[in-house]
Amino acid sequence: MNKTQADKTALLSKKNYKRKRSTLRELIERNRHSGGYLFRKNAGRWFVIIIRGLLLFGLCFLILQPLLNKISLSIMSESDLFDPTVQIIPRNLTNYNYVTTAMLLDYWPSLFRTFRMSLVIALFQVTSCTFVGYGFARFKFPLKNLWFMCVMILILVPPHTILSSLFIYFNNFDILGIIGLYRRITFGPDAGPLNLLGSPVPYLMMSATCMGLKNGLYIYMIRQYFRNVPKDIEEAAYVDGCGKFKTFYRIMLPDARAILVSCFLFAFVWQWTDSIYSNLFLRHMNLLSRSVGSIDESLRHYFSETFGRNAFPSLGLSQQMVATGMLMFIAPLIILYLIAQKGFVESISQSGIKM
Repeated sequence: MNKTQADKTALLSKKNYKRKRSTLRELIERNRHSGGYLFRKNAGRWFVIIIRGLLLFGLCFLILQPLLNKISLSIMSESDLFDPTVQIIPRNLTNYNYVTTAMLLDYWPSLFRTFRMSLVIALFQVTSCTFVGYGFARFKFPLKNLWFMCVMILILVPPHTILSSLFIYFNNFDILGIIGLYRRITFGPDAGPLNLLGSPVPYLMMSATCMGLKNGLYIYMIRQYFRNVPKDIEEAAYVDGCGKFKTFYRIMLPDARAILVSCFLFAFVWQWTDSIYSNLFLRHMNLLSRSVGSIDESLRHYFSETFGRNAFPSLGLSQQMVATGMLMFIAPLIILYLIAQKGFVESISQSGIKM
């Protein structure tokens, strides 16, 4: 039985070899009859494939190489840092960096607070921007082009330019003098406007009114999507007796799930990594974006308290803690993207076609 099977395998191999030789002869014959055109065409195609593969490999390496370096530093012992024979792969694996960094960042409570705040603000932003984007795409109202120009200005103007105005406004928050008048009547003539700084209320108010971080971009993306949806769908819903709001949330909103997922991911990630508005409005909250930025200072403070006033961490250990902190900071974002990547890629492809 084994001999018969071996004979069959040898026969098949021989047939495959003959078939390949005949195919090669045919290609050579066709190339000779075409005057070398077939060879030049295939050579050019393979050249393009190789160059494209090299470019993609180079780009992927440029993107992943800093991340791989941080991973290597995070699991490397401090002695390996000063060992010239250790380059990328550590000789002594350790979890000391992760344990110490988690303690310095107060990681799990900070992670929960950051996740909760990013989720709430992202939901506020996507909800308000969806209504505004749909209104710009489907309805006509006075000064529509002027208001949309304001949306474009909101995209172009960086948030740093309005920080001082936001600080003054929310430090003395008042609406047409009503709040100040009420407080003077209630608490006396020395009472003035409200000071909302140090609480999440100003940021939630800005997010609900489409003035949060990158809200202009979300309005533009949602508007472009709804503009390319055929109006026949809405007209058919109107004929069936649906009003404008019912048509929006029963007909238009379910089809816009992909673009809404994309906007939500953008809003969540930008809020997760934001340090501008977080330092202005959320200074009392220990968020990861603020803790990671001061991890080097926290490490020096920890050394002075643990090992004495004159004890300082080495430069290599500080770099390890910073690298580990960055990895622990972006790990939830990578997990979130892996969960929602299907909807994200779908929305990007649709936006690329329609915009």
